[in-house]
Amino acid sequence: MLTWIDCLSLADLTADEVRAIAEHERIPEMAAVELGAWLCQDENGVRHVKTMIREDLAAAVARGDVLRAATLKLALRHFCDTHPDNPARGKPAH
Repeated sequence: MLTWIDCLSLADLTADEVRAIAEHERIPEMAAVELGAWLCQDENGVRHVKTMIREDLAAAVARGDVLRAATLKLALRHFCDTHPDNPARGKPAH
């Protein structure tokens, strides 16, 4: 049986990134792991996840939830650092 940590590792996402996807899409976190893993397979999906996190961040700022905004800002920074828009960038062209 896979654990929550196993699922996060397989998806190459952090818990905060998954929570942001779950919050944005209003789905359970386990479903958000699967959705996030699928979206991270191409550049359009990666951009979509970044947009989700940015929108969650804007909503947290708008409601004055400083702690959630800070968490989302860190999650967005980590996601941008670990998931380039073009997953093929840096690979040799054939």
